[in-house]
Amino acid sequence: MFSNGLENYREKIEDSLSHFLPTVTTAPRVIHEAMRYSTCGGGKRIRGILTLLACQVVSGEWQKALPAACAIEMVHSYSLIHDDLPCMDDDAFRRGKPTNHRVYGENIAVLAGDALLTQAVETMLEYAPSGLERYYWEALHELIKASNTQGMIGGQVLDLEAEGKELNLKELQAIHRRKTGALIRVALRMGGIIGGGNERELEALSNYGESLGLTFQIIDDLLDREADPKVLGKAVGSDIKNNKATYPGIVGIEESRRLAALEVDKACKVLQPFGERGMFLQEFARELLKRDY
Repeated sequence: MFSNGLENYREKIEDSLSHFLPTVTTAPRVIHEAMRYSTCGGGKRIRGILTLLACQVVSGEWQKALPAACAIEMVHSYSLIHDDLPCMDDDAFRRGKPTNHRVYGENIAVLAGDALLTQAVETMLEYAPSGLERYYWEALHELIKASNTQGMIGGQVLDLEAEGKELNLKELQAIHRRKTGALIRVALRMGGIIGGGNERELEALSNYGESLGLTFQIIDDLLDREADPKVLGKAVGSDIKNNKATYPGIVGIEESRRLAALEVDKACKVLQPFGERGMFLQEFARELLKRDY
């Protein structure tokens, strides 16, 4: 039941992304091919799915949050394209296929990332369902804040500055609350806003997202140490190669697993005000502990 529900949301996001992105026949073709190459037909769609679930958990219609779910997936894809560049992590594979710059060159990859960011903004403004324009404006404001220097970009800068340095756990968490956590947290807030959630509900979703973001990063760090590259869809060991601080590197593998489970428990507890409506999000958090890609 749970996995079927997730697959349904994922398929709806895939179909909608194809609709919202420019077609490959739109000139100039190469940029639209590059945008679609990294955005369509792959990925777990975690952020987009969370947007839909958050809309539903505050009693909204999840279908009306689809443009927002696609917008955040575009922002995420843009960040991955740029993360993979030689000047950043210099990764050769992403989602089981060559990274964008390996296929289209660094110049087009940079522009594809830029284009996805602006396409996300256009999607939020152009496709807001009738009657929800004000909520989409508010959600877009949240998305921009989560993507800027106080959010995802700031986290990436801190991550770069930390390479080769010894960090403590608090410093590492500060990086990942921005680098990874900001987009996960805002995915939930966007869905909650579009669904008409009140301040108490939005605060609960924010706290859930905070813990979920840390869980996601801890598992990511563990996978970079332990995963099968064929399942993961990219090379493992890149954190060590790039001298990045990680949870296993600071506290060890077993303690990292304990911390991830602790964050999942916290995430589930803050959903209690939603009662039965929050059960799907609780299961979502627990499933993160089992992921292998």
